[in-house]
Amino acid sequence: MKKLMILIMAVAIGVAFYEQSKPDKNPYLMIVAIVVFMFGLMRLSAKTPSKNQDKEENDVE
Repeated sequence: MKKLMILIMAVAIGVAFYEQSKPDKNPYLMIVAIVVFMFGLMRLSAKTPSKNQDKEENDVE
């Protein structure tokens, strides 16, 4: 699933860069590509543990 999400994000950024280089840009396509990239980034970073997780658990006790 992680590799699929990275692939989808790479395609979205590729589409955004390609669309940016064209003389007549489609803003809706750019917005969709950026939203897909940000959603993928959010999904991937949600599984990354916090650096302060151990400190917060020790402070509670």
